[in-house]
Amino acid sequence: MAKRRPQGDGTIRKRSDGRWEARIIIGHKNDGSPMYKSAFAKTQKSALKQLHQLLDLYRDVDLTEECRMTLGEWMDKWMDEYMIFTIKENTIKGYRSQIDHQIKPFIGHKQLASLTTADIQKFYNKIKKEGRVHPHPIHGHVLSDSMVRKIHMMLHEAMEVAVRERYIVRNPTDNTTIPKKTTTEKQVLDDSQLNRFLEAIQGEPYWHDFFYVEVMTGLRRGEICGIKWSDIDFNEGTLCIKRSVSTKEGGGVSIGETKTDAGVRTIIMPPSVATLLWKKRSDAINEWVFPHYTNPSDPLHPSSAYKKLKTLLKRLELPLLKFHDLRHTFATQATDGGVDPKTLAGILGHTDASFTLDTYTHVTSDMQRGASAIVNNMMQQFLITEENNGEQ
Repeated sequence: MAKRRPQGDGTIRKRSDGRWEARIIIGHKNDGSPMYKSAFAKTQKSALKQLHQLLDLYRDVDLTEECRMTLGEWMDKWMDEYMIFTIKENTIKGYRSQIDHQIKPFIGHKQLASLTTADIQKFYNKIKKEGRVHPHPIHGHVLSDSMVRKIHMMLHEAMEVAVRERYIVRNPTDNTTIPKKTTTEKQVLDDSQLNRFLEAIQGEPYWHDFFYVEVMTGLRRGEICGIKWSDIDFNEGTLCIKRSVSTKEGGGVSIGETKTDAGVRTIIMPPSVATLLWKKRSDAINEWVFPHYTNPSDPLHPSSAYKKLKTLLKRLELPLLKFHDLRHTFATQATDGGVDPKTLAGILGHTDASFTLDTYTHVTSDMQRGASAIVNNMMQQFLITEENNGEQ
């Protein structure tokens, strides 16, 4: 095995072509021999300046031989060795698609250690204009802003691991510019529409309890499908959210963890929900609160719930909401009813209450009017007090 030369060891030399080369050791191969990083200049003075820049950049860094792999190779390694057991099947599918259709074709050939922030920025700009695999009739190959953001977040996470593993010096996705997050007004059922919906499900023996629990708790679709009787404490009136059901590629369902760590939570059931589920418990046929109607040993399929919702909304001539909009409807009702953001975040399973506040501030006009009235009354009282003091 070759003798290890110290990392950061640097030299300047004049090459046969007349250029000056600044070179430092940035790491070591598996056999202990050094790996170099070079920069070239026309003069010795410029080369010395570049040497100092290299020394600053690679200070206290000892890269491994794997830094020579391409970005495409690293993304496969990252997925197979670091992410395979930490994310859901559908998320894995989405990541694989982004890697295969955007990252590899556009920038996957680049050597991991040579990636720069400029390279990543050019990549984002390129996929924004040409990244859509299947051209859209109107938008062509233009990739949506949200998809560019998703690719950035995935790539940033992968590069963070590469830094930790000493494959690269710093994360090249830092300080890049990506499309700003745009917020669209959430679609919800207003009071009259919600009343019509609740009245309609009275005539749906199989679906009534499911949709009633949903609009009263705001659970994610996979979470409500994954409730077991063992998750409910009727004495305490609580429901523990422990798992999520998702659609499996090729059919069937996959039972896994909740969307986030904060997703594992215990909520206090509204009394009407507790009463409804207590009555439903007497007819239970297995561990699932909402079993699949044709294969009761399995939980209810999330796609079945989505299709039924669409059927109901269409029949009632209500807005064709997404299933997640029932969650927004619940949050809207709770916010308008005065539930504070931190409490609501706990019920919804949000990681951060600020996200809850940012998401639902658009529905707090009544609360703002109430606050305005309170402030007005306070100021009026203050003015009256001041006037009375002035008369004394």
